[in-house]
Amino acid sequence: MKFEKDFSLKPYNTFGIDARARHFARFDSVQELKELLQRPEVKEEPKLILGGGSNLLFTKDYEGIVLLNGIKGMEVLREDGDYTYVRAGGGEKWHDLVLFCLEHNLGGIENMSLIPGTVGAAPLQNIGAYGVELKDVFVELEAVQLETGEVRTFDKEACQFGYRESVFKHSLKGQYVVATVTLRLRKTPELNTTYGAIQTTLQEMQVQQPTIHDVSAAVCHIRRSKLPDPAQIGNAGSFFKNPEIPVLLFDVLKEQYPDMPAYPVSEISVKVPAGWLIEQCGWKGKVIDNYGVHKNQALVLVNYGGAKGENLLQLAHDIIQSVQEKFGITLQPEVNII
Repeated sequence: MKFEKDFSLKPYNTFGIDARARHFARFDSVQELKELLQRPEVKEEPKLILGGGSNLLFTKDYEGIVLLNGIKGMEVLREDGDYTYVRAGGGEKWHDLVLFCLEHNLGGIENMSLIPGTVGAAPLQNIGAYGVELKDVFVELEAVQLETGEVRTFDKEACQFGYRESVFKHSLKGQYVVATVTLRLRKTPELNTTYGAIQTTLQEMQVQQPTIHDVSAAVCHIRRSKLPDPAQIGNAGSFFKNPEIPVLLFDVLKEQYPDMPAYPVSEISVKVPAGWLIEQCGWKGKVIDNYGVHKNQALVLVNYGGAKGENLLQLAHDIIQSVQEKFGITLQPEVNII
């Protein structure tokens, strides 16, 4: 447990923004975190919990302490009937948990393969991809309250999951550190291949009777073809949420834009791909100095090297404004802005 001062966060955020933290410390257990929280300099400062740094945009230095979650471990807890329960530490990489479940032939999160970030960050925004969300397999999490050091268990209801939402992004924002997450996976997997290009990719792979391993491989192929590797180009994956709009508004827009795609959410609303909206406004592939919008995926803002967080934030605001003016739809960032 090392305590650092004036610490560069550039290696700890996938945008590669060279922000600095007044103090920085990593903890590898709940006990280490509790000991950190008892230090006078930690008690008095604002705190930011960091996982993989894959869903953050730093627009300035952090005038407080950044705590890096290093709690590891993955295990099969128990079984009942059709399900197996798996628990993982908050500091584990999310994709490593996906691989662990694949190795045990447990279905439920294969569609979420290759999502960057950590297990501890996953419930905060109810991560999801290709028709599957964390809440679909979530059982509970254990979290440490920063103010008291007490450990509390949150079930699915207590987490108040929504589309890329949870209670930890609202009333409990910044108050807890996720120590462990428990998921319920299927022993006999039920595949979901209807969303996006999964079915087409499986056909290209000449897979006729897919397994969870095939679905994971297809998702990885799609993601790698569309999304830039943060190790090569700074980015945080999808910067915006896919907006949900009323069916009545969609019907009006569909007359004007016949190619506009949408996915049903309920009888009265649909979800429109934010990437399509952004692309129609001419942003896809746009480069401004050393930052811009990725050439293959308009949802992804990129730092080509040396860009400042405020540059990317201004770009996001400009995109939101242009989509609003053209379609009357207001995009919301998926990325947390510091």
